[in-house]
Amino acid sequence: MAASKRLTADALAEALVERTGHVFVDRQRLQRALTHASARSSHAGIDYERFEFLGDRVLGLVIADMLLAAFPDAAEGELSLRYNALVNAEALSGISEEIGLPELIRAGSDVRNLEGRKRTNLRADALESLIAVLYLDGGLEAARAFIHRYWQPRSLAIGAARRDAKTELQEWAHQAAAGAVPVYRVDGREGPDHDPLFTVSVKVGAFAPATGSGRSKREAEQAAASALLLREGVWSAA
Repeated sequence: MAASKRLTADALAEALVERTGHVFVDRQRLQRALTHASARSSHAGIDYERFEFLGDRVLGLVIADMLLAAFPDAAEGELSLRYNALVNAEALSGISEEIGLPELIRAGSDVRNLEGRKRTNLRADALESLIAVLYLDGGLEAARAFIHRYWQPRSLAIGAARRDAKTELQEWAHQAAAGAVPVYRVDGREGPDHDPLFTVSVKVGAFAPATGSGRSKREAEQAAASALLLREGVWSAA
């Protein structure tokens, strides 16, 4: 995560108007919600954690309601799979990146340089904090509008109820390729730092490689795994 600019509360609110569809009234609260404990002065870090706690609950309520309405005939098991795919850290981190939230998080240098799972969790937590502020500032409808805007297309995507593609490929490879392990390779990276596009290929044993793209390496890996599963008939396109 690149070093975030020390935006004023007003500048931060303005930067988020288009991304959230909401004009924030309490801009100091918004600033506290996006100030990580590593950059806190006094109680700012406590606020961040409390907002994260609330945002997680608001997100869960709206997503559950959205899925019940969108899939009236789905069984509880299918709804749970779809729900978990939409609220896990990877999904939240991806949406956080999509709206450019990481560049707006105020955090210490040690946290800004995090990699892997810790960075994913940080971005997911910041998004939950933002959802909490939307709820507190504009009520449930403001939070609902934001969540529907970014989560609804994902909820309707083909295969949303499937298992994680990389996990599925790992298990399939073990059976179909005599215990072979999927090998992922980054083939390319395009675009600016704030909006990159990665291309990743995956190969399993003697099977031909498959390719996928995404705004993060993990997203591209998932796309590549999904492409291989579809090509080999493990998953169907419908």
